[in-house]
Amino acid sequence: MSIIKSVLVVLIALIIGAYFVLDGQQYLSLDFFQQYYQQQPLAFALIYFVIYVLATSLSLPGAALLTIMGGMIFGLWVGVLLVSFASTLGATAAFLMSRFVLRDWVQAKFSNYLTAVNAGVEKDGVLYLFSLRLIPLFPFWIINLVMGLMPIKVRTYYWVSQLGMLAGTFVFVNAGASLGAIDELSAAGILTPKVLLSFALLAVFPFIARYFLAGLQQRKALAGFKRPKTFDANLLVIGAGSAGLVSAYIAATVRAKVMLVEKASMGGDCLNTGCVPSKALIRAAKSVRDIEKANNFGINVGVPEVDFAAVMGRVKDVISEIEPHDSVERFTRLGVDCVAGQARIISPWQVEIDGRQVSAEKIILATGASPIIPPIPGLADTDPLTSENLWQLQTLPKRLLIMGGGAIGCEMAQAFQRLGAQVILVDAMPQLLPREDADMVARVTKTLIDEGVQIITNGEITAFTAQGPEHRAFISGSDGNQLTVEFNRVLVAVGRRANTSGFGLEELGVAANDNGTVAVDQFLRTSCPTIFAAGDVAGPYQLTHAAGHQAWFAGVNALFGQFKKFAVDYRVMPQVIFIDPQFARVGLNALEASEQGIEVEVTVYDLSDLDRAIADGDAYGMVKVLTAAGTDRILGAAIVGPQAGELITEYVTAMKHNLGLNKILATIHSYPTLSEANKYVAGEWKRKHVPERLLHWVAKYYRWKLGR
Repeated sequence: MSIIKSVLVVLIALIIGAYFVLDGQQYLSLDFFQQYYQQQPLAFALIYFVIYVLATSLSLPGAALLTIMGGMIFGLWVGVLLVSFASTLGATAAFLMSRFVLRDWVQAKFSNYLTAVNAGVEKDGVLYLFSLRLIPLFPFWIINLVMGLMPIKVRTYYWVSQLGMLAGTFVFVNAGASLGAIDELSAAGILTPKVLLSFALLAVFPFIARYFLAGLQQRKALAGFKRPKTFDANLLVIGAGSAGLVSAYIAATVRAKVMLVEKASMGGDCLNTGCVPSKALIRAAKSVRDIEKANNFGINVGVPEVDFAAVMGRVKDVISEIEPHDSVERFTRLGVDCVAGQARIISPWQVEIDGRQVSAEKIILATGASPIIPPIPGLADTDPLTSENLWQLQTLPKRLLIMGGGAIGCEMAQAFQRLGAQVILVDAMPQLLPREDADMVARVTKTLIDEGVQIITNGEITAFTAQGPEHRAFISGSDGNQLTVEFNRVLVAVGRRANTSGFGLEELGVAANDNGTVAVDQFLRTSCPTIFAAGDVAGPYQLTHAAGHQAWFAGVNALFGQFKKFAVDYRVMPQVIFIDPQFARVGLNALEASEQGIEVEVTVYDLSDLDRAIADGDAYGMVKVLTAAGTDRILGAAIVGPQAGELITEYVTAMKHNLGLNKILATIHSYPTLSEANKYVAGEWKRKHVPERLLHWVAKYYRWKLGR
């Protein structure tokens, strides 16, 4: 920090310190002001103006009191004039001091985190600042301090602040002027309609301002579009996957007129190409593994034979059995108008469905996501499999290459290896599941390798060649080595991209994130206030239960947002990877805690010590819990082990309802069950936090009782 900056900081600190030490608040009293105002009105107006500027520029307490007193002394219009300019000048001075002293250091220190913030301020800084000034959600001095660090011009800051604060200034000064007009401060004088109305306006102003600002933002977003006089539906939902079905169900439950549009199959990816078929396949593969392990229990059943066509036939049967839960017939009975067709949004209230136009007050986009096919030379010639067309296979590939070491890649690698294929799993990252802790991933990796899966990490596939049934993939390692892998079929599982094209979003100017998902706020509204989004198309999760969770918020906010809005809550979103043993987690992991600079304590319990796991022959895995340093408050939990997806629910519940490890330890868990692992990890935490000094004296007490 330069000498000038240091001197300025010291000077400001001395002035603020002197204000508190010398009880500067006494000079802001009404009697003090009125005494001088009566002697020299014009001179005092100037003194009041300077005092107000100094108080606000130095962030001294009492600005609200000064504002009300300005109304009491000068009256409404003169008070508004003085306070408006004095508060804006003071705010701008504080803004400039923050910028001069802190901005360069803050921007340099936190440049990685502030890139997106700076871009947002440069784009919408005027609206942000106006919103903060109009609705007093944050203290006056915090706005000055923070905005001084942002890339906003001084003159812009000045005029937006003055304009934004004008309404609030009027309300506060008016309250003071109403009090000043009272001849005698008595109950009878205060309880007059004028005074009561002034203070009522003071109380409800934040709500009026918020309503006004919301209306202004909506008017701006909908400018250029004509709102229909009548509507065909209260809510129109595009996409009948998990998010769309839940949204439609909620609307029908509250007796709203809801229309659900789907161009393909009801149930979306989860039912038809995702959760349901994959778990049916995984269960078949597990039965093979169970037979192979039967000898460990003294049961000889020979070598299992896999009829892959029959396995895939059962997968289709499972889909058919669950299908009625998501069918047109069921949702029609619930009161949903189910429409088959391709939907395209043509205005904030209108949708074109195969050439027919319908209108709705609100629209929810729930169009899901699709597998990404990377542009690798020769890949298209191999007839690649994805999570969508995989279920059409009738012949088990002899050698299956899987691209991508995420959840889908790991699940399918184990399943196909168990069913009899030789699986080669390739990922460009240093480890599988790159966003998970290394110790947990090591367990997953060891399981896959022990079962015969060939794993190649740090490997980028650069090209493919397709020659008859045998294909080749050329892999470049991080060390520069080249590797060639032969295979029969390739499964591409490198991620999924939100389905946004073809729905009219670009034409409407609906904002998107860098990863292609639709940008939504905390209430799941898009940049067009009549259009909401939920599920994979909105992110940040691509999980069925996350889509259903979002759908509740999107549906309720779309239907009742004019009365009350609810912010979506992602704090306790569980995630499960259905390998065997399963991997589940909720909340923070150690990697994320480190990235965010959060100090945590890690407690681990190994399942090799759990009675039920030993009896079942599944004593492999671990429970890992992160707690806030020095407390039992759970910040995250991860489990590798049998039924981890079921066991994680106890931590989801605990975190949702702020229950710590002490509460889990005090909860009775049936014996022998896998859930005891949660109790034992809580016990491990407790053992590390026993009061050693107290126990030392307790031990002395018991020895004394023995007469020793």
